[in-house]
Formats: sequence, structure tokens, C-alpha cells
Amino acid sequence: MTGAYLNAMGILIGSLFGLARRQPLAARTQVFFQTALGLLTVGFGLRLVWLGVNGPFLADVKQLLVAGLGVTLGFWMGRLLHLQKLSNHLGRYASGLIAVEKPGAPRKMGDGFVACAILFCAGPLGLVGAVTDGLPAEGSPTGFFWLLAVKAVMDGLAMTGFVKMCGWPSALSAFPVFIFLGAITLGCQNYARPFLAAHGLVDPVNVAAGLITCAITLMIFEVRRVELANFLPGLAVAPLLAWLLK
Repeated sequence: MTGAYLNAMGILIGSLFGLARRQPLAARTQVFFQTALGLLTVGFGLRLVWLGVNGPFLADVKQLLVAGLGVTLGFWMGRLLHLQKLSNHLGRYASGLIAVEKPGAPRKMGDGFVACAILFCAGPLGLVGAVTDGLPAEGSPTGFFWLLAVKAVMDGLAMTGFVKMCGWPSALSAFPVFIFLGAITLGCQNYARPFLAAHGLVDPVNVAAGLITCAITLMIFEVRRVELANFLPGLAVAPLLAWLLK
């Protein structure tokens, strides 16, 4: 649960920084962090793909094709399930709670906490990162927690502004984020990994996660809008295809 711990610590540190700092981060600083986090995200996404393709050339090509097909089919499954619409609904609900938190407006101490908890728990990067943190690659003693480390910085930067709008209770959102992401990580580690490892299916999950992570980078760099939530079923479809095509 290293990634969940880092994410929670990032939120708390960002909250303390936001409460201590009177002025928001300069535009140049924000652009720097956006660029750095985007590069780190695509780098870690490609790293996940590299970890997943570890055999002969033709076998690697097959793994990439299967994972790519799994992510594509997962995307259409996500559309059928309206996952992106659900994500957008949660985002609008959280934004509505934050919008109320303005100087002079009636303030409910719990609104900022609920809004931040929803925003930080529902992000696709967090869900993908929690899964990869709970599925260590063969020969690795720990899971791939680096995606949640990047998310920790993102959430920490966001909290520097949220904590000023919503007050200090919003910092407590770190605890439900830790519990939610930690539960996913433990579930993958204790229940999904034994089955996947026994059938050699951990690598397809990592490759699919890497491809989805690279798509997330398009949103970070504001290249185009991507229905990221719809890609999430690909994490399950990719190993299923790999198992069927063995």
C-alpha cells in the first residue's frame, strides 16, 4: 500500500502548504509542474508496458496487440456502462459543493471534505495506480506504486487551492483516499494476483495499465479530451483476452 500512503501524504502536505502560503502558485510554476508531471506520467506508462513485454520479439508483439485490443474493447464496454458519464456526474457534484464554498456564502464544513474525497478517489489515474500497486510484476518485491506517487503530487498541488476555498476540513479527505485506494490495492494483491500469476496474466494487466496511463497524459498536456473512465474495463478485458488466446 505504498502508493495509497504516498497519495494521502501528498494531500496532507499540499493542505499544509496551502494554509501556510498566502499567494497561489505563480503561473510559470504551475506550467512547470504540469509539464513535469505529464512527462513523468508518460514515462511511467511506457515503463509499465516495458515491464509487461519481457519475452521474444514475436511474443512481445502479440502481448502488445492483445493488450491494445483489450483496452479498445474495454473502452466500448465502458461506454455501454456509461462510466464516463458517471465520472462526469461525480465531478459536477463535487464542483457544485466547492462552488458553494466562497467568502460570504453559507459554509458547510463537510462540503469541502466530501468534494475533495470524491475528486481524489474517482480519478482514473488513482484507480489504475491502485491496481498496479497491488499486482507486482514477476520477480518484483513491490507493486508499481509510481503512478500513485505522481497522483500524490497532483492532488497536493490541487489541495493548495482547495484548502483555501473549503477550509481545513478538506484536508481530511486524505483518509478516505487512503482507505479507498488501499482497499483496491489489497484486493488486487490478496485475491486477483494469485489467480493472475498462476495463469501468467499479470503482464497483460500491466501493459493495459501502461497504455491507459499514456492516454491520461493527453489530458494532462491538454492535447485533447479523452473519455478516460471508459478505458478502465480494459484492465480486466486484456488478461481475459490473453487467457483465451493462449
